[in-house]
Amino acid sequence: MREADACSELGAIGALLRREGLYSSHLVAWRKQVRLHGTRGLSAKPRGPASKPRPSAREIQLEREKRQLEKRLAKAEAVIEFQKKVHGLLGIPLKSLELDEDD
Repeated sequence: MREADACSELGAIGALLRREGLYSSHLVAWRKQVRLHGTRGLSAKPRGPASKPRPSAREIQLEREKRQLEKRLAKAEAVIEFQKKVHGLLGIPLKSLELDEDD
């Protein structure tokens, strides 16, 4: 870019771009980056997909509590199923007021 800025003769910038295999749009983009961010705008940027944000401490805590509650729910459902089987084997009728399985 410095070399392009130093060109003072007519057609010198075009010759420079042809020699270097560049397009005028490259020069325009670089000048814009320098104008917006200074020379820091021309520095190399990391390539590839952006890294995923790390979960916060609160999110980690909530996930841990969720897993614990899911384990407790699975145990409670197993106990309920066992009680239903025992009632069926012993012939003890269950209360007529049962909750639907969907609730």
